[in-house]
Order: sequence, then structure tokens, then C-alpha cells
Amino acid sequence: MSGATPRVRFSPAPTGYLHVGGARTALFNWLFARGCGGSFLLRIEDTDVERSRPELVLAILDSLRWLGLDWDEGPVHQSDRAERHREVVAQLLAAGAAYRCDCSQDQVRARAEERGGPPGYDGWCRDREVGPGEGVVVRFRTPDEGRTSFEDVVRGEVSFDHKVVEDFVIQRSSGAPMFVLANAVDDLDMAITHVIRGEDLLSATPKVLLVREALGASERPVFAHLPILVNDKRQKLSKRRDDVAVGDYRERGYLPEAMVNYLALLGWGPPDGIEIRPLGEIVERFRLEDVNQAPAFFDVEKLTHVNGVYLRSLPSSSFVGAARPFLEREPWASGGDGGDVDGNGEALEGFEAFARLAPLVQERVATLAEVPGMVDFLFLDEPVVDQGSWDKAMKPPADEILDATLAAYETAPWTSAALLASLRAVGEELGLSLRKAQAPVRVALTGRSVGPPLFESLEVLGRERSLARLRAARERL
Repeated sequence: MSGATPRVRFSPAPTGYLHVGGARTALFNWLFARGCGGSFLLRIEDTDVERSRPELVLAILDSLRWLGLDWDEGPVHQSDRAERHREVVAQLLAAGAAYRCDCSQDQVRARAEERGGPPGYDGWCRDREVGPGEGVVVRFRTPDEGRTSFEDVVRGEVSFDHKVVEDFVIQRSSGAPMFVLANAVDDLDMAITHVIRGEDLLSATPKVLLVREALGASERPVFAHLPILVNDKRQKLSKRRDDVAVGDYRERGYLPEAMVNYLALLGWGPPDGIEIRPLGEIVERFRLEDVNQAPAFFDVEKLTHVNGVYLRSLPSSSFVGAARPFLEREPWASGGDGGDVDGNGEALEGFEAFARLAPLVQERVATLAEVPGMVDFLFLDEPVVDQGSWDKAMKPPADEILDATLAAYETAPWTSAALLASLRAVGEELGLSLRKAQAPVRVALTGRSVGPPLFESLEVLGRERSLARLRAARERL
């Protein structure tokens, strides 16, 4: 639509939670609108009353808000436009562009098998006078000859021969409109200039255009059908088979900024090759013409890498704030009122201890959900011991290491530097490297062989709690 202010829309159906494919579609619409000064409209396609669930509308809106994809208009519910859709159906019936059909699916299937041709509807009711009634649908009369072609920004010229487009249903027997009709009417009424959606809806486009033409619309929107998303086996992402719900990634500790950045890379790449960058820069560089039509691999490992980069770039206080909800949902989390750690080894407790270690934890996690498992020892009276870590670290001379460390740590200044120096001296006395000397100390302290730096962890845990854990480990040996 030349000269019109760009208007795009995202139209989720509330029959499931927002999945990554839908989020990518919403994002590309949003990027286009923000980049060209257009409007982004949110329209809920809830005409399928039997499958639509109101609570899912709220969940979809919540996911969009979490991603930071704000909308300029809406949400508009298609179900509120039912009268307008019925009006258009009546208009098409009166013009002879549509007709009523009382064929059941079994009858359509049986006739197709009998004639031996391709499956699908055969126009049986085109010239029958079928009146309104139970089980009666309304079909659009597809032209017998010709083809419908359109230019797609992503896929180039696309053409459909009318011979392969059956007389499609535009109104259910319940009176509710089908997707194609509601989509065509609402896009017309809302002056949508660009239709940016998934490749799976490509085959619906000629039907939408035929309905628009039958309604006298001469202008067409610009179409851009985005590539499908596939898993690591190059299968189309499936809600039944793959982890695709945006809300699940939120619960697993992914940042919205990282998710948006990664979704932007699914089918599009910045011209300068810099993939991880602020959203404002993505808006500036995004062009529909640069979208690739090849299937895009939704790589959870790459998403996790991107998330780790964003986590490490957070100010420490922001990281603590983002991680806190993930800690608070653990039964062992508590605030604690410990004092400052000083040379005498007075302990910090709970969240205060975590805040002290946060910059070091931040460097070692890729998702917020990993944080509790890395710092639980700060909150627990006794660490949860990973048996594999214990078996590996507590081999001889672990007993000698723990005995010597206990003796050294009784009087050592309680600072990370002094604690490191003391343990290094223990290792030298036993003919061990610092790495081997600290292995049983780490497991005694935290319960596992991987975690934040040992000596900073000792410092914030405090002398009394640290010595108690070292003694407990020695007794267990």
C-alpha cells in the first residue's frame, strides 16, 4: 500500500501458550514497526471458541510484556467482531461469491475416493440451493480458471493455480468465521499494510487475496512469510515434541533481553555480523529484505550462550535482583542478618553472603536457574554432598589435607588471600599442587567440586561454619 503509514499486527490464537515461533513473528513485526515509525497492533484471533481459552490470552500478553514487545493498539479480540464477519458472509452470498454447503467430511472424503482424484472438496453444492440449517457451512466460490500471484518480500514471487485451491469454508456451521475470512476482513478494516507471519500460512494467502478482491479491495498488503523454525534434527518445531513455550524459558532463568536478541537471529542476521547487541541497534539494522527463507535452527545451546553473555554484562546489583526470585523459591533460602566478614571470620548469612559472592557467581552461570545449585551451601546448615564429587575428592591423602587445613585455619586471618596462602602452604608441605590440595576442602565446604572460587566462599561463609564443615568431612572419612 504505497504512501500509507506502515501498520502491522501480531495475531496469536489463544489455543496454547506463546511459543518461540510466535514470539519470533511478534518480534519481527515489532522490529519493522519500530524501525519505520509505523504502528504495531495486537489482535487476538479467538474465533475458534471451542479451542480458545481466556486464561491463555493473559498468558500470551504476559509473555509479550516480559519480552518488552509493547503494542500501539489493542488487544482487539476477533470474537468481538462477529457481527461484522457475519455481515461480510451475507454480502459474499448475495454477490454469488459464496454458497452454502451441507456436505459432511465423510461425504467429501468418499466422493474423492470414488473419483480417484486428489482429495478435497469437489464443488458438489455450487449449484444446489442449500438453505441455512444444522451442519451447513458457507464456502467461497474459487474461480475455475487463472491463478493468484503475489510478491513476497522473503520468498519472491509466489503463485497458486486456482485449480488447486478448493472452494474453502469461510463460515463454520456454528456461524463462526473461519480464519481466512476473519483475517481478510480485519486486515482490511484495520488498514494493515504489511502482513509478516510464518511460512506455514503461505498457502492461506491466495484465499485471503481472493476474499479481499471479492469485497472490492484493489490494494494489497505487503507480504513477508518468515522461515519455519526447526530443531536439531531439522524437524519443524512442535509444541508436543520440543521445548517451545516462552514462559518455560522464563522459568528456567533466561533474560528477556537475551531471548529477544536470539529470536532476532532466527532467519535474520545483522549486516555487520555482530549478533549480540542492544535491542535499539537491532531496530536500526533490521530490514525485512534481509530475512532468509531457509529454515532457522532454534539452537538452545546458542540461546544459552547468548543468555550467559547478557548475564555477565549486568551490574552486580541487577544480577542479584534477577537471581533473587530463583533463590526464594528454594525451601532453604532465608534472608539472614549476619554481620560483615572481618579478619576474625564473622559469617555473612543467606542473601548477604550471596550478594558478596554474586560477581564471581555471575561469571560462572549461563542461566539464573543455575544460581541456587551453585550457592545453596551459603544458606544451608550443612552442604548437600554430591556423591560423585565426594568419591573423586576424598581419596588419600584427603585426610591429611583436611587435618592440616583445620590446623591452619584455626588461626589464619579470615580473608581470601590469607586462606589461599595457608592452603597453598599445606599443599607444599604434603607435596601437592594447590589444585589437588583444595579439592577435598571445596567438597567439604560446598558439597560439590564445582562452584564459586573457594577462598572467597570460605571468607563469606565465616570461620565457625567453615571449620565445622571441615571437621564433619574429616569425621566422615
